[in-house]
Amino acid sequence: MPKVTLFNVSGKEVGDIELADSVFGITPNTYVLHDAVVSQQASLRRGTHKTKGRSEVRGGGRKPWKQKGTGRARQGSIRAPQWKGGGIVFGPTPRSYGFKLPKKVRRLAIKSALSSKVIDNEIIVLDQLTMNAPKTKEFTAILNNLNVARKALVVTATYEDNVALSARNIPGIKFVTAEGINVLDVLVYDKLIITKDAVAKVEEVLA
Repeated sequence: MPKVTLFNVSGKEVGDIELADSVFGITPNTYVLHDAVVSQQASLRRGTHKTKGRSEVRGGGRKPWKQKGTGRARQGSIRAPQWKGGGIVFGPTPRSYGFKLPKKVRRLAIKSALSSKVIDNEIIVLDQLTMNAPKTKEFTAILNNLNVARKALVVTATYEDNVALSARNIPGIKFVTAEGINVLDVLVYDKLIITKDAVAKVEEVLA
């Protein structure tokens, strides 16, 4: 079992915590991680791009000139694709880019992401993280105590309103609960700050 140091909000070591091998101690699968990230990013695409076909462009109800006798090529509408201002052929239409991965693959991906944080020593486990009031200054002090100077993902077992309000104005800091932890966030943020209770909750679900 991987063992990491347990810290308090003052940045002092208060003991050690053993993490589950099946969640935090596996060999990261880079192929599955890639698929999971692509899947998440694809589902975030809005897919609202749209062009108008010849039936949607305004005008062109009358035939420009008669079929025969003019010496020119026959034309049925000034809104045909070959005309300026005409409809677009094979243009994009609204669609969903999202696709689903099997449940086992999704679970392996989040385990791989968490294990990679342990391997790279980019995980910080806190004994607890609560605040009496939403104070950005106090939360910044906590980050300084933990020597966090880069982007960090903060995870607690349950939703902490004061923590969420304190963290939201700090650039590069994102707060989620254990239920909302995902592969993309774990990989994008340099540090993973997670409470002991959140670790237990994640292990309960994924182990």
